Amino acid sequence: MDGAHKTVLLEEAVSAVMRAPDGVYFDGTFGRGGHCRHLLSRLSLSGRVIAVDKDPEAERAASILAAEDSRFEFRAGSFTRLLDAEVPDASLDGVLLDLGVSSPQLDQRDRGFSFQHDGPLDMRMDTRSGLTAGQWVQTARQEEMAEIFKRYGEERFARRIAAAIAARRAEKPFTRTADLAKVIAEAHPRWEQHKHPATRVFQAIRIHINGELEELQQLLDGVIEKLAPGGRLVVISFHSLEDRCVKQFMRRGARGVDVPRDIPLRGGKLGQTLRLLGKAVRPSDAEVQANPRARSAIMRVAERLS
Repeated sequence: MDGAHKTVLLEEAVSAVMRAPDGVYFDGTFGRGGHCRHLLSRLSLSGRVIAVDKDPEAERAASILAAEDSRFEFRAGSFTRLLDAEVPDASLDGVLLDLGVSSPQLDQRDRGFSFQHDGPLDMRMDTRSGLTAGQWVQTARQEEMAEIFKRYGEERFARRIAAAIAARRAEKPFTRTADLAKVIAEAHPRWEQHKHPATRVFQAIRIHINGELEELQQLLDGVIEKLAPGGRLVVISFHSLEDRCVKQFMRRGARGVDVPRDIPLRGGKLGQTLRLLGKAVRPSDAEVQANPRARSAIMRVAERLS
C-alpha cells in the first residue's frame, strides 16, 4: 500500500460495515486498499471481500492484495458493478463506499486532478477511456460550462468564469492545470479565505467528466436489493453534493411512506427499507491534524430492514 496514502475514517468505517466475521462485503472504491486490508484483518477464514475501482493504479495495487489473500477478489470498473447479476440479491453483509478522489490521485501531477501541481489537464478516474478535462473545457459550450460549474461546484460566479475560459481558449487551448487555474483565479472577483478560487470549478469538472453523482445515484437506487437483511451501507463523502444525495436516500429509506392512521400498520409507516445507525461521523481532531485532507469527510451508516 502506498505509504503516503492515509485512509480516512479507517477504524470507524470498518467497524460500522462489519456485521459478521464470516460475511461477504463489497468495497466500492478500493483506492490503495486501506479499508479492504483492515476489514480482511477482522474477518474469519470464511469471510470475503469484493472490491472494485476504475483507476488503473488501484487495479495494480489490488492485484498484489489478491495474490496475498484468497478471501479478496477485485473487479475493475465503476462501483455500479455491484448491481450486476453476478452479485446475487440479498448476498452482502456490508457495502462500503469511500467516494471522491484519493490522495495518490491528487499527488500525481500527470493525473491532472489538482491545481496545486501543474500537470496535464486530465482528471479521469479511468485514464483508458472518456474525454479528458482539457478536451471538455476546449469543446463545451460556454452555457454548458456555466451550468456545470454552478451545479457541481456550487460556484456563484459560474457565468463569469465560463466566459473567461471561453474567451481564452479561442486564442490558445487549455492543456495544463496551472494554466486553467490561473484564468479562473483572474476571473474570480471574491477569493475565499484559505480556499483557492479554482477549487469549486476543478471539483465541478472532475465530477462531470467522471459522472460521479450519476453513478452514485445509480448505485443507491439498487443497493438495498443487494444487501442481506441486517446488511449495512456505509458511505464516506467529501463534499456537500455527495453527502446530500446519501443523506436524502438514507432518510427516505428510514422514513418510508406516511399512511392514514386508521390503517393498522405499526408506526404508521409503509415501505421502510432502512434503519439509520447513529449520527453522521466526522474525523477526529487528531485525524485531521495528521491528515488535513480528511477534514471534509463525513460518514453515514444505515442497515437494511428484514
